[in-house]
Parts: sequence; C-alpha cells; structure tokens
Amino acid sequence: MKGYRSFRVGKDRLSLLLDNNALVKLAVLFIITLILFIASVGLGDVKINPLTVVKLFFGGGTELQQLVVHQFRLPRIIVSMLVGMGLAVAGGILQGLIRNDLAAPDTIGVTAGAGMSVVAFLWLFSDENYSLIVSINWLPVAAFVGATLVAIAVYFLSWKDGVKPVRLVLIGIGITALMQAGTTTFMVLSPIYMASQTNIWITGSVNSVGWEDVHVLLPVMFVLLLMAFFSARNINVQSLGEDIAKGVGSPVERHRFILLIISTGLVGTAVAFAGSIGFVGLMAPHMARRLVGSSFGSLLPVSAFIGAILVMLADLMGRTLFLPSIVPAGVFTAALGAPYFIYLLMKTKNN
Repeated sequence: MKGYRSFRVGKDRLSLLLDNNALVKLAVLFIITLILFIASVGLGDVKINPLTVVKLFFGGGTELQQLVVHQFRLPRIIVSMLVGMGLAVAGGILQGLIRNDLAAPDTIGVTAGAGMSVVAFLWLFSDENYSLIVSINWLPVAAFVGATLVAIAVYFLSWKDGVKPVRLVLIGIGITALMQAGTTTFMVLSPIYMASQTNIWITGSVNSVGWEDVHVLLPVMFVLLLMAFFSARNINVQSLGEDIAKGVGSPVERHRFILLIISTGLVGTAVAFAGSIGFVGLMAPHMARRLVGSSFGSLLPVSAFIGAILVMLADLMGRTLFLPSIVPAGVFTAALGAPYFIYLLMKTKNN
C-alpha cells in the first residue's frame, strides 16, 4: 500500500504497519524526547549546560558533574522515560480492548491494584529490621499479579450486554477505592517511617531509584513494549467488536487474554518502580489519536513517546520548580489528568 511502511519479523508472523505521516511525527517526538532528556540531565541543584551534558556521556566533565549525572540523575530520567512509555501503551491497549476511550490503568483500578500488591509485598517480605528477605526482582511480579486480577475483575463486573463507558468507570472507581483501603491497611501495619515513604511512592515518584532498578526495569519493559507494538493488528481487530473480529477469523478470546497480560504487565512493572503515576495512560493515547488517528500500529508508538515526555517533564518540574523541596512526579500528572478525565467523562455521560 502506498503511503505505508511495514516492519516484519519471524517470516511475517509478526508485523507492524505504519503510515509515512506517522513516521514523520514519530521522528519529531523522538527529537523532542531527546531534547527533554538532555535538558533533564542538565537541570537541578547543579546546572550543567547541554554541550557539557553530551560530553559527560562520553567521559568528559568534572568529577562532580560525573557523580551528579551518572549516580543521581540518569537512573531517574531513564526510569521516568520507561515508566511513561509503559503506562501510555497500556492505556492504549485497554482503550482498544474494551472499546472505551475512558479506559485507562488509573480509571479502572489496575494501577491501584498493582500499588496495593507492591505495598503488601513490601510488608509481607520484610524482616524485623524492615529489610527485604527476597530479591527485589520479585517486585514487578507482585505488581503484575495485582494489576491482572483487578483488570479481570473490573472487566467481568462491568459486562452487561457489553461494556458501557460509564458503568466501566463506576466499577473502576469502586475497585480503586477497595484497593486504596487495602493499601492504607498495610501502611498502618507498617512502621511510621515506612508508611510515610510508601505514601510518597503511592503518589508517584522516582526519587529513590538507582541503577539496580534500571537493570531490572529496562529489559522487562523493552520486551513488553515490543510485544505490544507487534500486537497492534490484533488490537485493531478487537476494537471492531467481537462479532466482526470472529468473522475475520481472529481467535478473540486468546488475543484478548494476551493483550490483557501485556497491558497489566506494563502497568505492574511501571508501578513497581515508580508508584502510581496517574492519568498518563489516559492522556497519552488521546493525544496520540489526535496526531495519527486510531490505527494502533501508529497509535501505540506515538503514545509511548508522548507518555515518556509527560513523565519526564513531570519529574523535571518536580525536582526543579520548588527547590530545595522535591515534589513527586505524580502530583503534576494528576493536576493535568484530573480535569482532562472530567472533560472526557462529561462527553460520554449519556452513554
């Protein structure tokens, strides 16, 4: 097809179709992400000009600059970028899977489920000194289990001759409240200092991440994002409705299950390392849809870059606008996302 470019892997068993217009916009978003990445590295208590930042990547700069960049700033910026991508793509998948523009990890309780699982994990597997007795690598698994169970529960509780937008949101709000109650319970059972740290984490923060977190998050997120991108054609079919999907020969239930696992895996992994950064999974796919339309082959990659920009920008604002205090990134995403969610809800109030 003219105007489109395909990417195929494994004897055409996996494929991704992008139109040339979307590729141009992807390139622009990549450049914006790169500029924001360099700006984030250079801004903070110790300001570093962009040229020096580039030199630091190749071993230049002073010892202080090397320490600030490599030990403190780079891990949190990389985690912010990956978390934003994961949440945005997960939101896009859920919106296509449920055929509901209000669907997002936050609005249907998936993020809250992952958050409660992480807090429960930290409480259950800590010794008398409140140090973990198991590997930190199990943390994403705990978050994934919580996110998956909540997603399945919300989907089936919302089903009544199909999934209606407002019904889904209301069920999601109820499940979110239940998960938050569980989270609060585990926080009450924890020591005061651990409860206060957990509260900051729940708001959505990358303040305490390090290279160990990057080493775990990067490969997991990379694999899940690739799976999501190459599942785009299945989401396109799912978004047409169950009857049409079956009519074109799609194994609807199997694809639906795989897509649900991918989306909850993305959410669980993101929440495990950055807490409940809200509304990115709602806003990014909507912004991407305005740029490249509703085809998921283009929408998911564009959503990923927009999500990365949103979380990186929120983290940059949080650690530079109110110095010497550091505000969690989730505060800024919520400040933008809550009014946007209300606007979308009002648009669909008659559904």
